[in-house]
Amino acid sequence: MPRNDNRTMGGIMLRILRYAVFGLVFLIGLFVASPPASAAYPDRPVHWMIGFAAGGPVDIVARIMAQALSDRLGQQFIVENRAGSGGNIAAGAAINAAPDGYTLLFVAPNNAISTSLYKKLPFDFLRDTVPVASIMQLTNMLVVSNAMPVKTVQEFIDYCRANPGQISFASSGNGTSVHMSAELFKVMTKCDMVHVPYRGSAIAFPDIISNKVQLIFDNLPSALEQSRGGTVRAIGVTSPQRWPGVPDVPAIAETVPGFEAVGFYGISAPKGTPPEVVEILNKAVGDALKDPKVTARLTENGGIPKPMTPAEFGKLVTDETEKWRKVVAFAGVSVD
Repeated sequence: MPRNDNRTMGGIMLRILRYAVFGLVFLIGLFVASPPASAAYPDRPVHWMIGFAAGGPVDIVARIMAQALSDRLGQQFIVENRAGSGGNIAAGAAINAAPDGYTLLFVAPNNAISTSLYKKLPFDFLRDTVPVASIMQLTNMLVVSNAMPVKTVQEFIDYCRANPGQISFASSGNGTSVHMSAELFKVMTKCDMVHVPYRGSAIAFPDIISNKVQLIFDNLPSALEQSRGGTVRAIGVTSPQRWPGVPDVPAIAETVPGFEAVGFYGISAPKGTPPEVVEILNKAVGDALKDPKVTARLTENGGIPKPMTPAEFGKLVTDETEKWRKVVAFAGVSVD
């Protein structure tokens, strides 16, 4: 009787072992046969959060790149304009999205500036995002209403000093490079100007053209379009030297030594986005920036294409965050 029990028990154990082996082989087969989810990325549309209104410089570049990425990755990249709060509404929407690569954020200097300018933000940009790719660098351009009796940076400074508190400057929102370029200019030239924030520079231009607001230090793409159309007058760029795309426009630094505000555009994703997805996106951006048709459109809009690895772009954003922290402190501005 005990012998029979042993045989029965041995048979049961053998069957359990056999089933365990079969199950393990089955799971291994599934693992080998099924590629990771990122291998199929993207298999549905990707939403790209833009912190400013349609028609502005960020929107223009975003739509150029969205089409380039759609062409290369076979899925639509949908530009979503979430204007307001200096781009922080879009940043919050992206940061709070699932970290799966299907919600991205268009990154610009406002993201580096907001970290120190805004006293209360529900996120930490450097902590809560991962860098994906750099797109391009660009300068801002100081353009004034045609009604302003100035044609040079020095004439503008003299006019401001003669009319303290009577000159208004527009921006695409608190904490944007458009805003902070003007704040830096105010400090370095002792010009007393009033800030009028908008939800994007495209919305501001009608008021500049009508002279309700006298000027803007806008990102080059939209400023260039308006100045070429003759609706406003370009008198300076914020890069330390003259910008290649507009060599006839002086650098403000030629009149105000040391003045500099060069911006950058790129892509970040929510923290936790798989590295494989980041790499796929970075390669697609890099491939797009090798395409003469894409680069021509970017340079036409005043930019210099600047492909980088995710690590290089992350360092750039970190360095810019520290640079603008010093400018914010120097200018003595903050937003609640």
